Amino acid sequence: MHRIALLLLLAGAGGLAGAATGGKKGTGMQLTLDLRTRVELFRGTGEWQEVVIRQQWAGPETALLLCDMWDRHWCAGASRRCHELAGRIAPVLAAARARGVFVIHAPSDCMEFYREAPQRRRMQEEPAAPARLAPAASEPPLPIDDSDGGCDDQPQCRQYRAWSRQHPAIPIAPEDGISDSGDEVHAALRRRGIRNLLVAGVHTNMCVLGRSFAIRAMLRRGLRVALVRDLTDTMYNPRKAPFVPHERCTELVVEHIEKYLAPTITSHDVLAGAR
Repeated sequence: MHRIALLLLLAGAGGLAGAATGGKKGTGMQLTLDLRTRVELFRGTGEWQEVVIRQQWAGPETALLLCDMWDRHWCAGASRRCHELAGRIAPVLAAARARGVFVIHAPSDCMEFYREAPQRRRMQEEPAAPARLAPAASEPPLPIDDSDGGCDDQPQCRQYRAWSRQHPAIPIAPEDGISDSGDEVHAALRRRGIRNLLVAGVHTNMCVLGRSFAIRAMLRRGLRVALVRDLTDTMYNPRKAPFVPHERCTELVVEHIEKYLAPTITSHDVLAGAR
């Protein structure tokens, strides 16, 4: 179906579809999400319009995955921004859990730290769930130049593996999962009947898009994916094209995702849905 026609159909039927999705689990377990996307109404013009579609997602059919929210990053600027972001994540996770959302912590390269954690063993013990991968979505290159690694410090910081665990300000509840494997994450979601995935964390232009458990890969596995756009951040050096402030760079990458890959929401949607 043509993407524009599909969006118009969703806009008209979103209320019914959402009610049907959430009704199975009870109204107290629903998330009301304002899903933002972008449409090139007249193809080839480069004129994109923002479209917001409100839907209700059943909490027990939804997971929230935190991508690479490490305790430390090799770039000092990235570490400072991640520290600030970590402080805002805890209440969002609590609100999500209150609606039955399954929370997955995915700090890549840190599984040894969590080797004995029951949340880690839970994910390792999931039975394999083979998936037929859909073709990758067609998208142009990102609208930013991150070829230098994206560190905005001057001089740029030395690159090395600085992380050993997830940021300690982010609580891991007993019912959560810990994994940096796309196969494990997919198996856990499939066994639980989860078809919706909210993704937050860093970095928007790198791991949030490219990890085996993140946006591009999970779209190919058939998940309905949305980015939490106010709980993410880019790796970008404003001294590189398009020579914009860091905040504007993150907005540009979010807009790219909305155009070519997945809709976005804000954390307010999750917080408000749990009241």
